[in-house]
Amino acid sequence: MAIGEAGPGSVRDGSQPRKRLEETMRARLGRECVYVPSCRFGLYAALRHWCPPGGRVLMSPVNDDVIFFVVLAAGLRPVQAPLNPSDASVDVDAVPEDVWGSLSAVLTTNLYGNPDPAPGLRARCDASGIPLFEDAAHAIGSEVGGRPVGAWGDASVFSLSKHVGAKAGGILAVADPGLREALEKACDDLLLPRRTTAELAYAVRPYAEAAVRGLRLRRAAWATMRLLGLMEREEIRMPLRPDELARAVASAPDLDAHDPWVRVDMHDYRLRAGRFRLGRIGRRLDRLDDVLAACRSGTELLLSTRWGQPADGQPRTSVQPLFRVPLLVADRDAAARALARHGIVVGYLYDPPLDDYAGAAFTDPSPSPEGARWFARHALPVDPLRARSVIAALEESGVRPAEVPGGLGPTGG
Repeated sequence: MAIGEAGPGSVRDGSQPRKRLEETMRARLGRECVYVPSCRFGLYAALRHWCPPGGRVLMSPVNDDVIFFVVLAAGLRPVQAPLNPSDASVDVDAVPEDVWGSLSAVLTTNLYGNPDPAPGLRARCDASGIPLFEDAAHAIGSEVGGRPVGAWGDASVFSLSKHVGAKAGGILAVADPGLREALEKACDDLLLPRRTTAELAYAVRPYAEAAVRGLRLRRAAWATMRLLGLMEREEIRMPLRPDELARAVASAPDLDAHDPWVRVDMHDYRLRAGRFRLGRIGRRLDRLDDVLAACRSGTELLLSTRWGQPADGQPRTSVQPLFRVPLLVADRDAAARALARHGIVVGYLYDPPLDDYAGAAFTDPSPSPEGARWFARHALPVDPLRARSVIAALEESGVRPAEVPGGLGPTGG
């Protein structure tokens, strides 16, 4: 079957809305794209295609724990990287040479839309003969080295739930167009059948969320979900459940065995999409440039405040349309409570770092963990689309900016 043709039950299923999503992202990135139901699903497919079981993957310790479990599900060993404390990007020069020699791949995070140093990572991966993967879930509009984030790796994955705001969908993009058909088939083999209940829930979700916001019922809704056992996170990190996780890791690569961890916050992450869902995602994607412009404007405003100044003291050369702006505050929890009093919820917190969270049983710890710990403790990720309300609330509450301890900073590069 030629690329672009559809067979019965295939991932494409003859869907024009899906094809349009792929073509839109192809135009943005200049590379072949495959629609996937979620970023995490696309990442799993990429890891399984390129990396042999037992391989070691360098990644950021300040990252969503779901991504950590995706790496484990693919039968790989996470290796935590040292980070630049100003934006949690990978500090390339602080990675020991013996670590570089042991890796099977590198996975970027581009946290909140701040790009990792993809040109330097690309060069190191090429020198080592290993693939570079870009997790661009937060960075659909960011650029680095004169290219869009997602245009540097052998493969890159995007979320259509973040800037696009579709609450579903993702894109797997590949540098080698000759691999597209194989990856499309691999995704097709991993997908689960479409569920009518899931499609119905997706259809009514925006209206339910609007009602909750309009009636100021957020706390009541959360309490009901907790009572029904639907809240899978009581803290920032999900429960590790090390004994169960060890059994799952022993069976890896195995997505089914890791499903209790990988599905958290998105139980339909590997379901086939219906036409209604794909149509809504497409309409949202059509408005992406307007959203990115508003995000860039809000980001610029937030970065001009005393909480937005770079922790390393280096001047910024550009402003990205960040998904969340990580303001650096002295007391993150107190600042989050101050925002909550004004109806502003702080999410996308990744504290503690993954090596502190999971331990040496499941990951190689960072050789220099201080930068990641400092950033995770002091970063207050706020929505740039609510920039003025955030600034007013923080000013009213007297929130102080964080001060970087002496000697804490990137090694250079």
